[in-house]
Amino acid sequence: MSTNISKQKREDLLAKIKEIRTFISAAPQDENTGNLLSYLSELEKDVCGKKYGLVFEEHREDIDEVLATHTPVLTEQSDLFIDNGGEINFLIEGDNLASLQLLEKTHKGKIDLIYIDPPYNTMSTGFTYSDALVDNGDNYRHSKWTSFMKHRLELARTLLSPTGCIFISIDDNEFAALKLVCDEVFGYQNFVTTCMWQKIHSIKNDAKYISVNHDFIFVYAKNIELLKFNLLDRTDEMNNRYKNPDNDPRGPWQSGDLVANEIRTNGNYDVIGPTGKIFNVPEGKHWVYSEENMRTLIAENRIWFGKDGTSFPRKKRYLSEVQQGRTPDSWWTSAEVGHNQEGARELKAVFDGKVVFTNPKPTRLIERIIKMGSKDNSTILDFFAGSGTTGHSILKYNANNEGSNRRFILCTNNENNICREVTYERIKRVIEKEGYAASLKYYKVDYVPVSERMYYEYADELLYHIRELVELENGVNFTGNAEVGIVLTEEELDEFIADTATFAKCRKLYMGHDVLPSDEQECALKKGGIEIGIIPDYYYRDLQEN
Repeated sequence: MSTNISKQKREDLLAKIKEIRTFISAAPQDENTGNLLSYLSELEKDVCGKKYGLVFEEHREDIDEVLATHTPVLTEQSDLFIDNGGEINFLIEGDNLASLQLLEKTHKGKIDLIYIDPPYNTMSTGFTYSDALVDNGDNYRHSKWTSFMKHRLELARTLLSPTGCIFISIDDNEFAALKLVCDEVFGYQNFVTTCMWQKIHSIKNDAKYISVNHDFIFVYAKNIELLKFNLLDRTDEMNNRYKNPDNDPRGPWQSGDLVANEIRTNGNYDVIGPTGKIFNVPEGKHWVYSEENMRTLIAENRIWFGKDGTSFPRKKRYLSEVQQGRTPDSWWTSAEVGHNQEGARELKAVFDGKVVFTNPKPTRLIERIIKMGSKDNSTILDFFAGSGTTGHSILKYNANNEGSNRRFILCTNNENNICREVTYERIKRVIEKEGYAASLKYYKVDYVPVSERMYYEYADELLYHIRELVELENGVNFTGNAEVGIVLTEEELDEFIADTATFAKCRKLYMGHDVLPSDEQECALKKGGIEIGIIPDYYYRDLQEN
């Protein structure tokens, strides 16, 4: 019988804490003894805490300090607006922790698919943490990476819809840590699988030990009981297995077994072929159909006896009757979804042969994920947007799939001007070059100081940025668009109704939740056929809580 040594150690420590508490409780009570008893309770809580799972040194980032004293807001860079019809997509420049906090206001429970390609924390390059490079010499590099990811994944989970899912690319360096983080954040029961992507299609003969040709993609559901992936398209290889040697009018087919193991009384009979040859079921087996059904199938030419009619019978299975798609599997070859070199070539082509980003993912890889995990009208989020492959892939997917109106939200910092000069520029160029019917708004994360200030001192500053949140949540554009309007105060409502030219063109008006129209104004809005959208009070939560 095994002995739980760790449990014994905990029980011994708890017994010692109990003895100390008894001793302190018997002493004269004052502020110091009260504090000591409180400390002992905290120790007991720690000792009795989680015994299995991820344990790491939790670290605080610079952005945590900023968010402790400021509230993030969005400011549109209006000169970067791309207006080319179609769905309005969004690019947010700034620390993605702040971006995720803002998205929690506008998209909580509304994102169907998240794909991220976070920093891999490799031994050679490390990763940027709090605007500093964490390299191989940092003893806390893995703990910092784990803290960095956990905070962001916790927010990401709140954004997923009940049927939503997240795909996360990773390599060997943080594979184990990320798996434990995801199990904790999303729940181990919501783990779907780990896909392996063949990122290099040729073996590197210069590898020191083993040529590493793959990356991993973790797949987690918000609620695995509600998850349903779309089928992938059937491959030519799968379809080519179906032939039509007898010119059957029902089209190509392939044959399958007509017998199964075990003996059954209603499955043991003679089958007579077209030449009169009699076929007996093999010993210890049975025909899968009753005798009556078998005769019907033979009469309908659904049983194949070979070209000369003397071969052992097999059932015809027609291509037209099989499932029109295939269940995704966990091994993704470079032939199917592309490889690193393909991703690099795609990006170089967009930037006229210039290398602007290393190791971008191929669009075919992201299109596989889009196909599997989203719907025609889904909003897809990538908060480690990098070179913008996710946005590019969604534009491409929409153009190639009738009825697809998927939208994207991309978030990235602007380290080395990547957001402005690579992410944005890529989306801009592919829209122009390919003529995609799509628009893009560019927002920047700003911060309003709120500590040591009363509400009335910064309320107007926050109200000034409500417009961007309404645009983000509803996928609309207020700039130069007479068909939609926004009023945040009763004074603005008065001005809106008084402006007869603007009023006549407006079809939907977004109104602050605390704006109270008069009876006369309500009648005017109704008569004008203007739909009213109330801006939710949770947009103002920072105002109410501070």
